Amino acid sequence: MSATPTHAPAQRANVMTGVGLVVMAMFTFTLVDASAKWAMRQGVPTLEVVWVRFAGAMILCFLTAAPSQWRGMIHSNRPWMQALRSAFLFGSTMLNFLALQSLQLAETMSIQFSMPLLVALAAGPVLGERIGPRRLIAILVGFVGVLVVTQPGAAGFKPAALLSVAGVFCYSSYIITTRLLSRADTPRTALLHSTFVGAVALTPTVPSVWVWPDNGAMVALGAVAAFGAFGHWLIILAHRHAPAATLAPFSYVQIVFMVGAGWPVFADAP
Repeated sequence: MSATPTHAPAQRANVMTGVGLVVMAMFTFTLVDASAKWAMRQGVPTLEVVWVRFAGAMILCFLTAAPSQWRGMIHSNRPWMQALRSAFLFGSTMLNFLALQSLQLAETMSIQFSMPLLVALAAGPVLGERIGPRRLIAILVGFVGVLVVTQPGAAGFKPAALLSVAGVFCYSSYIITTRLLSRADTPRTALLHSTFVGAVALTPTVPSVWVWPDNGAMVALGAVAAFGAFGHWLIILAHRHAPAATLAPFSYVQIVFMVGAGWPVFADAP
């Protein structure tokens, strides 16, 4: 009889920890997108930026672990599911960076507001996580905001928005599989495997498009790799603390960060 009151404070603390980690991750991902957009404006090809994002994060995984930990870090209890999860992240990143060439930071983030709705709808049948009507209504309000911003069928609609929409479906699938695998492997193993598909898939093609970046672009590429790795490590940790449907709506906070970065850096007035 006393199990629920006893465990409730600990459960609430776990949820709040997960929320805090997601908010931190959204700020970190804003730095990733801003750095990627900056590098591409300096003439760095999109494929090169995406490759640095994954290959750099993979290298950082090894550099931040002792050599004695490498073997255990590589081993996964569910390698094929981790590979699928990595493919979803690769697709999301590629599509998002392509969209950023034509869209403002705030525009891509507004389209990504549909992610919480997709995650909430999938959390029930895939993860068995129930969402209440109030949370679903709040998520739907955010989705209405997507329609207002993208204006499908209106004269101001940009075809690049479709790339961002496709990226949202990939990222939603990445979030669901991250939650599904939250207890299968350690966070470090999950982070390493999330970089695998992107690094391996792009390595053969990068030499044909490679452009040596200048000093400013080099710093931006370093930020893409470092902040990308750190952000996804935060996401992995967050989903060990709280359900996916609970955490997903807090990604809305990134629109504030995106506007804050896009306006002064790129003169993208919201």
